[in-house]
Amino acid sequence: MKQKFNFCLLIILCIFSFSFGQSKKWTLEECVNYALENNISIKQSALDNQVSNISKKDAFGNFLPTVNAQASHSWNIGLNQNITTGLLENQTTQFTSAGLNVNVDIYKGLQNQNRLRKANLSIIGSQYQLIKMQEDVSLNVVNAYLQILFNKENLKVQREQLAFDSKQLTRTTELVEAGVIPRGDLLDVKATVAADNQRLIAAENALFLSKLSLAQLLQLENFQEFDIADDNLAVKESSILMQKPEAILAKAKETRTDLKIANANVEIARSDVKIAKGAYTPTLNGFYSFNTRAGYSDKFIGLEQNTANPFSPSGNLVNVGGIIYPVLQPNVKPILGNPDGIFTQFNDNKGQNFGLNLNIPILNGFSVKNNVARSKVALERSKIALEQQELDLERTVFTAYTDTNGALKSYESAVSALEAREQSFNYAKERYEVGIMNSFDFNQAQTLFVNAQSEVVRTKYDYIFRTKILEFYFGIPIIQKK
Repeated sequence: MKQKFNFCLLIILCIFSFSFGQSKKWTLEECVNYALENNISIKQSALDNQVSNISKKDAFGNFLPTVNAQASHSWNIGLNQNITTGLLENQTTQFTSAGLNVNVDIYKGLQNQNRLRKANLSIIGSQYQLIKMQEDVSLNVVNAYLQILFNKENLKVQREQLAFDSKQLTRTTELVEAGVIPRGDLLDVKATVAADNQRLIAAENALFLSKLSLAQLLQLENFQEFDIADDNLAVKESSILMQKPEAILAKAKETRTDLKIANANVEIARSDVKIAKGAYTPTLNGFYSFNTRAGYSDKFIGLEQNTANPFSPSGNLVNVGGIIYPVLQPNVKPILGNPDGIFTQFNDNKGQNFGLNLNIPILNGFSVKNNVARSKVALERSKIALEQQELDLERTVFTAYTDTNGALKSYESAVSALEAREQSFNYAKERYEVGIMNSFDFNQAQTLFVNAQSEVVRTKYDYIFRTKILEFYFGIPIIQKK
C-alpha cells in the first residue's frame, strides 16, 4: 500500500514538474502587444509625450500673474547708525522685513498666445512620435517573429535531411560490407552526413539568435526559455496587390505618421516665427508690491534736559547795553522707551507700490531681428523636410509594391523549382539504389533538393513580411484583432 502511494506521488510530481517546465508559446499578437507595453524605446517616447504636456502647462502659466513673497531678519553688530538718535554707536540691532510682489503681463506681442499654440502642436507632434515608435517596434517584432518561423522550418528541413542521410549511411555500410558497392561511396556518404551536421548546427544557432533578438525586443529577461507558437502560415495572394501603387500612395499620405510628424514640425516652426516677431512690439505689464518692517531697538518717546550739563553755547551772540553775551541753549537728551510690539510695527510701517511698466524695444544689438531670421530659416528647413518626406514615402511605397510582387513571383518560382527538384531527386534515388548512379552525382541531386526546400521557406516568409509592410502603408493594421 505504501509503495502504491509513493508511486502515485511520483506520478503527480512528474506531471507537476512537466507542466511548469513547459515554456510559454507566444503568438504574434501577444508578442506585439507585449512589446507595445514594455519596449524601452516606446517608454522613452511616452516620457517625451509627458514632457510636452508639462511644457503646455508652462505656456499656460505665462498668462498668470507672478506672485512672490520675501522676508528677512538681520543683525547689525558694531559701529552703525542708531535709527532712533541718528548717531553712530557701537551697538547690536535687529531688523525684520517682509514684502509681497505681484507682476502680470498685460500685453507681450501675443508671444504668450503663440507659445501656447506651439505647446499644443508639440503635444500633437509627440503623440505622433509615440505612434511612429509603436509602428516601428511592431514591424520589427513581426520581422523577428517571422524570422524565427523561417529558422524553425529551415531547422526542420536540415533535421529531415540528416535523418535521411543517416539512414543512407547505414544502408551504404551494409552494401559495402556485402561487396555490392565500392568503399569510396561510403566515404562520400560519411562526408555528406558530416556536412548535414554542420548545417544542422548552423540552423540551430540561427534559431537561437533569432529568438534572442525577439526576446530583447520584448524586454524579456528569461530569454533561454522563450519560444513562439509553431504557426504554419499559409501563403495566399493578398488583395493589396490588386490595388494600384498610386492608390496605396494616396492612402499612405493620409495615414502615415511620418508625414503627420513633418506637418506638425512645419506648424511648430511657424509658431516660432510668430513668437520671434512678437519681440518687435512694446510690452506692457502691471506691478504691485507691499512691504513692511520692524525693529528691536528702543524707540524715541521724548526729550529731557541734561542735568549734568544743562546749557551750552549756541554760537550766537547778543548785544546787551554794549556788552556782547553768548547765547546759551539748553542741552537735552532723548528719552528712549521699549519698542512697540512686532505686529504693531508691521502695521505702522507698511507700504504699497503699484503701477504700469511699458517697455519699447528700440535697439537690442539686432538680437530680435536675428532671432526672427533664424526662425524663418528653421521654417524653411521644416518645409524642405516635409517635401523630402513625401518623396521618400513615394519611393518607399513603389519599392514596397514592386518588392512584394517580386517576392510572390520568387515564391511561386521556388515552389515550381522544388517540385522539379523533388522529382529529380526521387529519380536519382531510384538510379542510385540499383547502382546506375554513383554517390557523388546522387549527393549533388540531394543537395539541390535541400537547397530548393530552403529557398521555398525563405521566399515564403520574405513574401509574408513584405505583404505586411505594403498592407501597413495602405492603412491595414499590422495585427488585426480577431
